[in-house]
Amino acid sequence: MDFGLTEEQIMIRNLMEDFAKNEILPKVRDDDRNERFPGDILDKMAQLGFLGAPLPEEYGGMGIDHIAYVVMIEELARVSFALRSIVSVHISLFQQTLNRWGTEEQKQKYLPRTTKGEILGCFATTEPNVGSDIASTETSAVLDGGKWRLNGNKTWISNGGVAGVALIFAQTDKAKKHRGLAAFLVEKDTPGFSSRDIHGKLGLRAANTAELTLEDCLVPEENLLGQVGEGFKIAMSAFDNARLCVAAGCVGLAQACIDASVLYAQTRQQFGKPIGSYQLVQEMIANMIVETEAARFLTYRAAYLKNKGAPSTVEISMAKYYASEVALRAANNAVQIHGGYGYSDEYPVERYYRDAKVATLLEGTSEMHKLIIGRNATGISAFTS
Repeated sequence: MDFGLTEEQIMIRNLMEDFAKNEILPKVRDDDRNERFPGDILDKMAQLGFLGAPLPEEYGGMGIDHIAYVVMIEELARVSFALRSIVSVHISLFQQTLNRWGTEEQKQKYLPRTTKGEILGCFATTEPNVGSDIASTETSAVLDGGKWRLNGNKTWISNGGVAGVALIFAQTDKAKKHRGLAAFLVEKDTPGFSSRDIHGKLGLRAANTAELTLEDCLVPEENLLGQVGEGFKIAMSAFDNARLCVAAGCVGLAQACIDASVLYAQTRQQFGKPIGSYQLVQEMIANMIVETEAARFLTYRAAYLKNKGAPSTVEISMAKYYASEVALRAANNAVQIHGGYGYSDEYPVERYYRDAKVATLLEGTSEMHKLIIGRNATGISAFTS
């Protein structure tokens, strides 16, 4: 088993590391404080090819593999977990889903524009009354004179207020439940489509989150992604992509907690010596390092399986579940090591703590991933009595 990275993977990692330190880091605290969407940074990322890195070159991408994408996201999240969220939704949920399920006409229409950063994409399944159980989607889609008429509401949609095109999931036949789901490409200027930004979030303050409303929104029939009834499969494949990206981001966030804690422990003096000389502080840092390495290898293994085209859904769930919990524990320890200073945004660890919590909730809660892992082990569905 080879744990090394290829030259291309190392190049991508180093390119993102340099970009994050030079372009993102100087602004990350102010963007978080002011809930300011980093559109200027995204423009620069597009110029370097980051906004479509895993896509084939014919659509403007770099064609990088899943491991290269994971290490790219790891370095991005090490500086800004909010930007990781923006990029993850744009690439993992929107672009990669369209690339897999879309017609050539659909891909040519949207993918080159999204890789150039001309428009962002978003992905909308969550509703006020629907979270993990997307088979219960209430947004409706009715074929009407060659167009699909969409009605419903989506909430907690990342990039929802800034995206030029949304991938909307709707129910075509409630009686069929998940077999009636369908996915639609809906442009933001479509009559009947509107958004409202959500403010006051605990974390990811520089990332846009919005509610979407569809009121008799007429979508061309050719904007159906895949076939009617394939919406559930499309969503599940998209979640695999996004969960791997979240896992990678959590590894980067946990590594940032380690970096900040080690530096502080080396320089902060108490009782005449650095706090890093005390065994309890060393224990916290040691736990962070070991758990982060374990999360990293779970994530890299999942990416390796995706590179091979092997089944990886359970391995991705393991990585996402474990890495998100590790990031939260690492952030908690980082705040503890910083003491009172950790409670202020003079140091970045309070932002790490706020951002880490959402990772245990989005793209499937930790509890949902335990069910996925346990169901796979026992062969017994958690959703049947």
